[in-house]
Amino acid sequence: MTQHLATRPLMVAAARREPVTRAPVWIMRQAGRYLPEYRAIREKHGFMEMCKTPELAAEVSHQPIERLGVDAAIIFSDILIPLEAMGLPVEFTEKGPKLAQPIRSVADVVGLRIPEPAEDMPFVAEAIRILGQRLAGKVPIIGFSGAPFTLASYAVDGGGSKDYAQSKKLMVTEPKAFGLLLDKLAETIARSLEAQVKAGASLVQIFDSWGGVLSESAYREFALPATRKAVEMTRTRTGVPIIYYLGGGPHLLTPSVRTGADVLSVDWRLDLGKVLDRHGKKVAVQGNLDPTLLYADPARIRAEVAKIRASVAGRPGHIWNLGHGILPDIPVEHARAFVEAARGD
Repeated sequence: MTQHLATRPLMVAAARREPVTRAPVWIMRQAGRYLPEYRAIREKHGFMEMCKTPELAAEVSHQPIERLGVDAAIIFSDILIPLEAMGLPVEFTEKGPKLAQPIRSVADVVGLRIPEPAEDMPFVAEAIRILGQRLAGKVPIIGFSGAPFTLASYAVDGGGSKDYAQSKKLMVTEPKAFGLLLDKLAETIARSLEAQVKAGASLVQIFDSWGGVLSESAYREFALPATRKAVEMTRTRTGVPIIYYLGGGPHLLTPSVRTGADVLSVDWRLDLGKVLDRHGKKVAVQGNLDPTLLYADPARIRAEVAKIRASVAGRPGHIWNLGHGILPDIPVEHARAFVEAARGD
């Protein structure tokens, strides 16, 4: 198992709640339309082409390191790549991803295959290997995947949704089928993350972007067991720290700690100090500046960073990040101002 680590990085130490000289900083969804050099590449290549061309994926993964000076590089890919490998064709349109053959029945779930990353999505691991060579141990690489429920919601609803009615319908009318879908996704996620770690990722993040649409009881019955299974399998197979992000789920904070992840990444709706007060002995925390605050001038950004710093109060186990992905029209200098303020520069 190759780890591109010349020294023990800040990110891994923070994930394991070890004292560090400062909290490490990275920005969720680093490679994106806010960087002009990314847009220059995007003008010449389709999104999926970029995901499946290791050299391009490595290039856009490296760009934020050069421009922003963040403490980790997240590999450029998409959470829906594993769904395509399972047998669900994915198309990226101007309105977002679309799956032409969504899951609608038990037979559809049974027909899904559990892919082999080396055969079905080798470009992800190759992109990590190329990026690792370029970074040469300068910063760690973060691998990632969608969480079981979030991937299931795309698979069943056929894309993004306002209410995820089809997913919830299958969940309540065919709970065994929905559970089987989540089990297959958990295994697929663990295999994908294992391959990413073998290629050079030093830690991984599981994104449950839509988990917050569930009630606490539904989360505990369906999403939590599947996510915990994915976390446990990934930890057993890799041994690396695992970050779990739950979007829009303040009501799910307590059960989300039971996923077994080392780090809980939370959005801007929660006070990090209160999260640490309640759960700091069990998990590290990541976050959580509201991404829209990056529209503000640097002085306001520094003030908001100071509020979060005061809330954390110097406790170990904090990784600086936005509360969700950076928005496409954020000025690059504002993103850099956030990084500099968080680093204490």
